[in-house]
Amino acid sequence: MNDALRWITQRRSIRQFTGDPVPREKLTAALQAAMAAPSARNLRPWSFVVVTDRPAREALAKAHPYAGFAAQAGAVIVPFGKKEGSKWFDQDMAAATENLLIAISGLGLGATWCGLDEALQDRIRPLVGTPDDLYLFALIPVGVPAEEKPARTQYDEARVHWERYQG
Repeated sequence: MNDALRWITQRRSIRQFTGDPVPREKLTAALQAAMAAPSARNLRPWSFVVVTDRPAREALAKAHPYAGFAAQAGAVIVPFGKKEGSKWFDQDMAAATENLLIAISGLGLGATWCGLDEALQDRIRPLVGTPDDLYLFALIPVGVPAEEKPARTQYDEARVHWERYQG
């Protein structure tokens, strides 16, 4: 298996962290990978808030009902951008977020993508200082893993249709 496929299959959702800090150079490398994502018309609608301050991480963990483990992460990354005027915003942001997650795994760290609906955005926005016209795409706790999960693929031949759908 080549390195790219190995990195993709080893990327797992990590929800247990040691609490150790995440080196800034690793966060920067992961963000470089995120910003290397494809983007429709090269609009690159993404920006990122990186939160490393412990009390701020704890506040984010309390604000999201499924991200309590963010308190033990070394950082929390919030991808965001201006959705208005960007027809393919969701696709661009998803590509950047997946690149980020794969890079984090390849750097020996762990992370989980925690989605944000409108109500959760309203709870997170004041904690990261973004104005109301910016769309918060996700909350991503990042840290030194305190759990190991085996690499996996979830390939299912029954979900593949060659040439045409074969219901």
